[in-house]
Amino acid sequence: MRRYLLQGLLHRPLTDPAPEVEPVSPELAAALGRAAWRRLGRSLAIRMVDAGSCNGCELEINALSNPFYDIERFGLHFVASPRHADVLMATGPVTKNMREALERTWAAMPHPKWVVSVGECARGGGCFAGSYAVVGGVDAVLPVDLHVPGCPPEPTAILRGLLTLVEAAAGASG
Repeated sequence: MRRYLLQGLLHRPLTDPAPEVEPVSPELAAALGRAAWRRLGRSLAIRMVDAGSCNGCELEINALSNPFYDIERFGLHFVASPRHADVLMATGPVTKNMREALERTWAAMPHPKWVVSVGECARGGGCFAGSYAVVGGVDAVLPVDLHVPGCPPEPTAILRGLLTLVEAAAGASG
C-alpha cells in the first residue's frame, strides 16, 4: 500500500492537458447587456429547454454561468419560469414526448419573445434525424429566430448569437 501511495505522490498523472478555451471578451458580453437594455429596458432572461438532446449543448450552455464566463455580471440570466423569459433556448431534436412541453413553454412566455435553437440536432435532428421518436428540429414545432451552429457550439458562439438576435430585434423596432 505504501508503494502505491508513494508512486501516486511522486509521479505525474497520465492525463491530457486541458484544451485551450477562448475566454469571453468583456466587450462581447457588455455589448449584449447594453443591447438587451436598449431593446427591453432590462436584462435578458433566458429559459433553457432540452427537447431531447445528448446533453453536449447543455454542458456548453451551463458553462456560461460558471466563474470563467459568468454572464450574470453582464445582465444575462437563466430563469426557471417561462413567464419570466425573453428567450427560449432549445437544444436537441424535438422528441414526440417533448413537443407539447416545448409548445406550452413558448405559449407561456410574454412578448417580446424569441426562440434560439442551439446545436446541429436542434436545426434538423442531427444524428437523431429519422428516428421514430423524433419530430424534427426545433423549427418543426416553433418559429426559430436564430440558430447557433455547432456540435456542440462553444459558449462564446452562443453569446455572439444572442447579441446578433437582440441587436437585430433592436434595429427592427427602433
